[in-house]
Amino acid sequence: MSDGQFIRVIRRKEVLALSFGAMIGWSWVALTGNWIEGAGSAGAMLAFLFGGVVVIFVGFTYAELASAMPQAGGEHVYSHRALGATASFICTWAILLGYVSVVAFEAVALPTVADYLFPGFSRGYLWTVAGWDVNFTWVLVGVVAAIVVTLINIIGISLAAQLQVLATTLVLAVGLMLVGGGITEGDSANMQPLFDNGAKGLLGVVIMVPFMFVGFDVIPQSAEEIDIPFAGIGKLLMISIAMAVVWYVAMIWAVSVGLPLADRQASGLPTADATTALMGGEWAGQLLVVAGIGGILTSWNAFLIGGSRAIYALARAGQLPRGLSKLHPRFNTPYRALLLIGALSVIAPFFGRPALVWLVDAGGLGIVVAYAFVAWSFLVLRKREPDMQRPYVVRNGVAVGWIALVLSISIAMLYFPGSPAALVWPYEWLIVFAWIILGAIMLRIARSTN
Repeated sequence: MSDGQFIRVIRRKEVLALSFGAMIGWSWVALTGNWIEGAGSAGAMLAFLFGGVVVIFVGFTYAELASAMPQAGGEHVYSHRALGATASFICTWAILLGYVSVVAFEAVALPTVADYLFPGFSRGYLWTVAGWDVNFTWVLVGVVAAIVVTLINIIGISLAAQLQVLATTLVLAVGLMLVGGGITEGDSANMQPLFDNGAKGLLGVVIMVPFMFVGFDVIPQSAEEIDIPFAGIGKLLMISIAMAVVWYVAMIWAVSVGLPLADRQASGLPTADATTALMGGEWAGQLLVVAGIGGILTSWNAFLIGGSRAIYALARAGQLPRGLSKLHPRFNTPYRALLLIGALSVIAPFFGRPALVWLVDAGGLGIVVAYAFVAWSFLVLRKREPDMQRPYVVRNGVAVGWIALVLSISIAMLYFPGSPAALVWPYEWLIVFAWIILGAIMLRIARSTN
């Protein structure tokens, strides 16, 4: 520890596990069937390939900036240096919407898993949200897990990073089992329909993609705690993105060949049922769901780390109350920022399972807005500070930056009214508006007290 400063304790394999583990999470288990149903098997894969290309271009801008400015806060550091205080707050608050949405998503996902593994455990009716009954025991699982994961992160990033490596290894092993079953036992005829619902179906999946890939930016958020050469930060970031693109496309393909259309439509969890069908036993589907719990932990853990460091950076800059930048006197973690995100995640289970899709879509908008700001910052710094020390240099950087900026803005437009994939009123837009209002209130408090 050090006098209220971060210390570099995260090694190479832990960096890769944080980034890749954050990107795969639980979504590949819970939502693969939705993507195939929405756009068809080939359509879903195409949506993820397109979204993956967008994220790769954005990732290049992050890779160069993270290596050049390895400081906690990532997006905040780059946008503040390039664009000033106001833009940096908008950028960081936008990415925080994505981070907090992921953490809240996992708090909802875990009781969903428990419901699959232990049918009938959900009891004690509380209320109904969007036609879905919210029960006491279902909420309790999410709330208790949110508290435990938050406490693990307060105890220290080293422990959290070790947990990340173990959980990511479990997810990889079971995912490879599913793909292997698809190769040996899958039937390509099951992939019909290849495309479904036209442009609306394809774009409906595309707008979910940024939420699925958010996670590589946990690397720059925790850069002050990474103990590798700075050039390696950029390289690991790009490797993790490429791994995630391959992962999602492979999972969609395996589920498509594993279950015919009728079975996918009848299934509550097509990814698990496809694994059962391909491996010839219910044990396989249940093992995949257990691995999905590992995915929940990897994503949950990583975004608590990233989100708390983003809040820490804003507070350190005087754009949030200074108290949120305080590090724990023993564990050297931004414990107040962690407690704030943890408290928000505790609320999510009370809205039930419908909150899963709402959080994905609303969080996705915040993510692509932040991506656009980072690409813009990358271009400004390339022009204004050409002699900046850049341990990882992107070739044809100006062209890459413009492509990342245009693609990010293009995807952001898909969330707005007039697009076939626009956010749903009132639920998804209410999340966005509530976040904007909360940011304005927090900024006002910070300016009046700091």
